[in-house]
Amino acid sequence: MKFSIMFFASQPSVACVPHATGVPCDTGESPNKYHLVMEATKFADTHNFTGIWVPERHFDRFGSIFSHPAVLSAALAMITEKVQLRAGSLVSPLHDVVRIAESWAIVDNLSNGRVAISFGAGWNVNDFIFFPDRYANRKELMYEQIQTVQTLWQGGTLTRKNSFGKDVVIQTFPRPIQGRLPIWITSSGSPSTFVQAGRSGANILTHMIGQDSSALAKNIWRYRAARKENGFDPAGGIVSLMLHTFIGKAPEAVKAKVRQPFREYLRSAVLLENKAAQGGGAISGGQQVPHQDIPDDMFEELLDITFDRYYSSAALLGTPDSCKPLVMQLRDIGVDEIACLIDFGIDEKDVLLGLDDLDDLRLMFSENRL
Repeated sequence: MKFSIMFFASQPSVACVPHATGVPCDTGESPNKYHLVMEATKFADTHNFTGIWVPERHFDRFGSIFSHPAVLSAALAMITEKVQLRAGSLVSPLHDVVRIAESWAIVDNLSNGRVAISFGAGWNVNDFIFFPDRYANRKELMYEQIQTVQTLWQGGTLTRKNSFGKDVVIQTFPRPIQGRLPIWITSSGSPSTFVQAGRSGANILTHMIGQDSSALAKNIWRYRAARKENGFDPAGGIVSLMLHTFIGKAPEAVKAKVRQPFREYLRSAVLLENKAAQGGGAISGGQQVPHQDIPDDMFEELLDITFDRYYSSAALLGTPDSCKPLVMQLRDIGVDEIACLIDFGIDEKDVLLGLDDLDDLRLMFSENRL
């Protein structure tokens, strides 16, 4: 089993309504918004973690520092030597495909060939102000964009119209270091996405929000079967699973430390999805649901139930020894790598101190041990 580090929220979600004068709110957040990202990335680079996942988020304080994964990855390239720098996920329908190829080729050069991208179709309709007409067919467009990016990455050309309606054949520069861009497809658990990823020969990035271990095992089987049916090595693709992660030295101390931050993280996620539903779009996972105002007492109970479910069976929250059985179970159903989401609201100092304990768990599953 391999281990990587994932970021998703980093800054706590603080309710903030700007003053009528336009003066920004005083949110109390650290002026060094990227300190945790930088320090955890340096740790991953020097402790044999396989990758760093940087998401793409827009227009909400939940994940507010991740509006441009290529820019942030360029900065991370300057402080690392070995770890792979991954977009996880790049919401490609929000972008011109040519700019995707150009931007990430720059990062590939800065990192000496350590770039990878997990492509996502997006779900929050409010993000699509960049290209409002793309929301309805975003999934189909994403797969088209993946093919185009790979073509441009390998030196191919693309024909576009200039300002006078004339065809212009373009080739993107700078040329990347890697001959082929490593690609993941992001899935919230839809069987069809696992199959499509397998058909295309891509890796897959997923999570446990919309699936339990039994459903995940079936999806991995579908993924491997689709790879085989389409001429790819069925064992060759990488299944990366995102899990919320905090490893410490005593189970009860860990539970006490993570409970409130994790509940607030879940609260922010639910409120964001409610915003998307209110805007007329789908929630994460592609489901179409009406906007709902949840009664406060029911909301708190829901957060408690969800936290208990994650803590017991869908997150790496505990000690190396207490988390070992879950990692073994995931390995046995076909997960190749755990993407450890570390920035869900725990104090930054504690997160960084806990990386040593996380590395102890990683070492348990190194090639020479398990």
